[in-house]
Amino acid sequence: MRRVSTIAVAGISTAALAFTLTACGESSTDSGGSGGGKGVGLAFDVGGRDDHSFNESAARGLDKAEKELGIKSKMMTAKNGETEAEREQRLSSLADKGYNPVIGVGFNYAKSIEKVAKDFPKTNFAIVDSVVQGPNINSITFGEHEGSYLAGAAAALKSKTGKVGFIGGVDNELIKKFQAGFEQGAKETNPKVEVTSEYLGSTDKGFNDPAAAKDKAKGMLDRDIDVIYTAAGLSGNGSIEAVAGKKDAWAIGVDSDQYQQPGLEKYKDHILTSVVKNVDVAVFDMIKSVKDGKPLTGPHQYLLKDGGVSLATSGGFIDDIKAKIEEAKKNIVDGKVVVKSTVKS
Repeated sequence: MRRVSTIAVAGISTAALAFTLTACGESSTDSGGSGGGKGVGLAFDVGGRDDHSFNESAARGLDKAEKELGIKSKMMTAKNGETEAEREQRLSSLADKGYNPVIGVGFNYAKSIEKVAKDFPKTNFAIVDSVVQGPNINSITFGEHEGSYLAGAAAALKSKTGKVGFIGGVDNELIKKFQAGFEQGAKETNPKVEVTSEYLGSTDKGFNDPAAAKDKAKGMLDRDIDVIYTAAGLSGNGSIEAVAGKKDAWAIGVDSDQYQQPGLEKYKDHILTSVVKNVDVAVFDMIKSVKDGKPLTGPHQYLLKDGGVSLATSGGFIDDIKAKIEEAKKNIVDGKVVVKSTVKS
């Protein structure tokens, strides 16, 4: 077993996979064949692989592994409001069928992975966005607050009204990291900027409710907030749609480079930038480590200094402030700026 504190990141590849939705609200996709120790089990959070954001990034890592490593896979997706027992059953079914590794995409899988990993000690597990103890568990976390700081700086520099907004999907510790970084980056770039932060709710539905995010964004736009950063998975698509309906307003995407997402193409001229969270790299690293017989275990952080998070430049909309963004990035990497990961209550 191998323990590492940070991991340098590699390139990104994208391939297409079929997506099937079952009547009960859970999706399941199989790239061919049964488990038998020859495939990867990937359990998505709500929204599924086609959320154009968080899950999509994880799926790209699996796509790359299929292409470069020749592995097979089984993908399953959580549904809104499911129980801990349902998450455990999903992970157990993948492990029981011989898939290895089994990867839970999202902090909601923390408790279930901790339990199921004990039941299947010979199977390697990974959890994204949480730290879980276990000799056969790889805990993957990111510097979301650092990437969000850069987004806050960009928002403050591009806003014409001096008012910027943050929309979080679920009011919890993880999403508050995005909020904290964004608020700090905006205010340290322009002390006069007004930052409004709001949440869609306290349940998982907040990551799978584009209509709610659209309404929330419209409310912000009506208050002259002209740059809106949304960290809410699939829900963020609704926020981007709302922003695209108003002249001179900007959306900031999250997790994936949302300017590049085909499903958001008609809105891309309003996507200022995106805080890219390289879940794909982490997923690929995990799969390759198992294939190489040296499975990653323990905590692994993907930070700004490693390229684990970054600010997208697609569209060229932040080219005019590139020097200031690069300066902010260097200050974080060099330790001159310490980005907060929590929000004062």
